[in-house]
Amino acid sequence: MAPAHYYTDRPDAPSAPRTVRLRLPDLELDLVADSGVFSGRQLDPGTRILLRNAPPPPRDGRLLDLGCGYGPIALTLAARNPATRVWAVDVNERALDLVARNAATAGLGNVTASRPERVPDDVLFAAIYSNPPIRIGKPALHALLLQWLGRLLPGGAAWLVVQRNLGSDSLARWLVEQGYPTERMHSERGYRILEVSGAPTGGA
Repeated sequence: MAPAHYYTDRPDAPSAPRTVRLRLPDLELDLVADSGVFSGRQLDPGTRILLRNAPPPPRDGRLLDLGCGYGPIALTLAARNPATRVWAVDVNERALDLVARNAATAGLGNVTASRPERVPDDVLFAAIYSNPPIRIGKPALHALLLQWLGRLLPGGAAWLVVQRNLGSDSLARWLVEQGYPTERMHSERGYRILEVSGAPTGGA
């Protein structure tokens, strides 16, 4: 089934573009989504909960949308803070094309869509917002989170939205075990928003 493979480089699902309307109290955007990308038919409920309840982006420093899909999180961050550069990172080439297209249509010139390996090593982030790709499996997910949490600036934080029945509570415990203080900041409709503090306890 094609939707299960949104985390591949080049999804083989036939393209079927459609408009997804993003409506938030402070923002309205019409985004082009497609098959073969995460939640390509409608806005994922977890993404909506994250965008409605996570703290606003910091005024200074770059922001990261990790596993950006077609860009609802990245574009919302960019619209809320146009002076900040937002990196939209995904392995899915179709998703990255959609992010670039949606940003151009919305007139948001502060979004950079990029594959993970193309983000320069010296680019650090003030905050990460993510609906992470849980279905890639625990080992890959853990490696992904450790890689990018390690690129938070001092004092930075990440906000992750994860379904309870997909392991949000066990993920929170694992993050604490890795030295990243983690708290559940919001719970709604079976989703948790986890607030993850940046530098590992006792780490660099």
